[in-house]
Amino acid sequence: MQERARSVRERYAEVEAASYGRSWTSEEIMLGFLGDVGDLAKLVQGKAGVRPREDLDEALAHELADCLWSVMTLADAYDVDLAGAFTGTMDELDRVLSGD
Repeated sequence: MQERARSVRERYAEVEAASYGRSWTSEEIMLGFLGDVGDLAKLVQGKAGVRPREDLDEALAHELADCLWSVMTLADAYDVDLAGAFTGTMDELDRVLSGD
């Protein structure tokens, strides 16, 4: 998944450079992620019946994937081993939840 996210990011960077004369910074990618999280929040409200729409399940899946892509892209930008960090964090949470 990380390789695919990286490939898509590289293609976006090319489009951005052609359109804006430069690719987005990590800060701009983070701002885009915040927008995606806001969209995700609205879809979660939809699942709770507050903001219903016909394509809710598809839109929710799409937005979750968008958010995951942003996290993976930011991890790549900052040289974070996301798989390792996830494993370590889950191990830590397991210890806390086990009372160790």
